Amino acid sequence: MYKFTNRNLHRDFAYFYVGLIIAFSFSGIILNHRQDWYPMDYTYESEEVSIALEANTADISQEYIEAFSTEWDVEYDGHRVRDNTLRVYYKDNVILDVDTKTGQGVLEYKRKVPFIGHTMFLHKSTNSFWIWYSDIFGAAMLLIAITGILIPNGKNGFKSRGWKFAVAGILFPLLFLILYA
Repeated sequence: MYKFTNRNLHRDFAYFYVGLIIAFSFSGIILNHRQDWYPMDYTYESEEVSIALEANTADISQEYIEAFSTEWDVEYDGHRVRDNTLRVYYKDNVILDVDTKTGQGVLEYKRKVPFIGHTMFLHKSTNSFWIWYSDIFGAAMLLIAITGILIPNGKNGFKSRGWKFAVAGILFPLLFLILYA
């Protein structure tokens, strides 16, 4: 028969959620550094291209892009012009960036880095089932934290010194919000 104690709840919930804790930890760290490396769009092949562009970037249309894209065997998905750069999105995660002044650019074929890119999908997913599961996970993390602080007793327990670390752990993000938000 199962005995409901802080230690048992803490241990069993931690065992159940360890995979998600690891996945969210990896993807959270990577999302913090996505400007340096973004494993959801890892370039595995690229080629330099040269395109004769319209003089007026406002005249660049889907039909115009599809006409010069035929040599690459790609399917148009969308485009935008920003800061003298034409970015064309093709299906199957192919992206073209072209300097609108020179016509020089790079065609990049991208894919997810196995495991790491997929954990990022979990972190960013807006699927309603996944949102509910993540909310339950958040509640479980609260349970793990609360039961965890109640396990130790004596000189290393929460009442003796643990509360000091808890207060410091709460103050640090609050100070960050006050100073940098």
